Amino acid sequence: MDIEVNVTTERQLSHWVSIGIVAAAAAMGLMVLYHVNHYPRTDDAEVFANFIGIAPQVEGPIMHLNVRDNQFVKKGELLYEIDERPYQYKLETAISEQAALEGQIVDEARRIAALVSAVSASQANIHSSEANIARSTAAVEQARADVTNAEQGVQRAKAEWTYASNNLHRLEPLLTKKFVTVDQVDRARTLEIAQSEALKQAESQLLLSQAALRSALAQSKRSQADLDQSKAQHQQAQHAVTTLEPLVNQRGAKEAAVKDARYNFNNCRVYAPFDALVTNLNISEGAYAHVGQEVFTLIDARTWWAIGNFREGQLVHISPGMRADVYILSKPNVRFAGVVDSVGFGVTPDPDVIGKLQPGLPDVQRTLNWVHLASRYPVRVRVQNPSPQLFRIGESAVVTVRGN
Repeated sequence: MDIEVNVTTERQLSHWVSIGIVAAAAAMGLMVLYHVNHYPRTDDAEVFANFIGIAPQVEGPIMHLNVRDNQFVKKGELLYEIDERPYQYKLETAISEQAALEGQIVDEARRIAALVSAVSASQANIHSSEANIARSTAAVEQARADVTNAEQGVQRAKAEWTYASNNLHRLEPLLTKKFVTVDQVDRARTLEIAQSEALKQAESQLLLSQAALRSALAQSKRSQADLDQSKAQHQQAQHAVTTLEPLVNQRGAKEAAVKDARYNFNNCRVYAPFDALVTNLNISEGAYAHVGQEVFTLIDARTWWAIGNFREGQLVHISPGMRADVYILSKPNVRFAGVVDSVGFGVTPDPDVIGKLQPGLPDVQRTLNWVHLASRYPVRVRVQNPSPQLFRIGESAVVTVRGN
């Protein structure tokens, strides 16, 4: 009887243990499912960093190569130098041409100032000639008035001499008949002689006045000629005056040539734009560098990412700003903290699903897929504490998103 009771008890205990194991397995499965959905994890991830190709902007032989392959360089360190002598000569030539242009502008400004002074002088000569013409005109009018007065004086003197001569000739026959005295005849003769002299003086004064008139007219003509000459000189001086505009307009081109030559000269030395790792260096000193042809590559060591490909069903639990853990296979026991930076919005469509996109109508194959694989989208996780010695582009990684 005791044996039957014990067997029954053991059976009940085994039953409850089985139920407990199943319940625990179910609970653990639910926990794992919850953890997988709410803390997505993928081992389909790689380490990535930005990188740039270093290509010269001027060409020439490399005189000094200051880096080696896989070397870490700090921002501002000299990477390599290209022969700068041809570009230095071009810079000196451009600076010399610019200085020569400035000298031409100064000389032309002085010449223009002299021409402007000549214009002012010719204008002053015009004013002086006009004043001389005014004076000459007044002198001509005065000379003409003097000639008129002299002619009137000659007429008066001739009339008075004619009267005195006629009076003398009338008195002389009367002297023999004793009708007049000798004294009266002498006074008449003296008056006739005096009037004759006065007539001669008046005629001389008339000749002088006429000569003065001719001189004034000649002076007036000379003043008019001087005025015409001054006007001609003024017009010629005005036509000779130029502007600095053609030379000043060349300043921009000369300045641009100097800047371009200095830019090329400064580009003979190439410096690191940021903290970086040198890679793919396959040249040595003496190699000829061509414009735009990459010499080596710089990996930006400031920021590293782990790009993980997550299934599309997991993206609902991933958003930018979430914390994440990153592991790399070269050091799987070290956890690196990360932050979700962005979630991809596009991948290349599967041609087996949507067909081939081409001009005309889509090419869709008649296939029946029993298993639909979920698409994977890249999630970029920025590593917060990267190790420059461990992180390499393309390195395999494992990413786990920890949520908020």
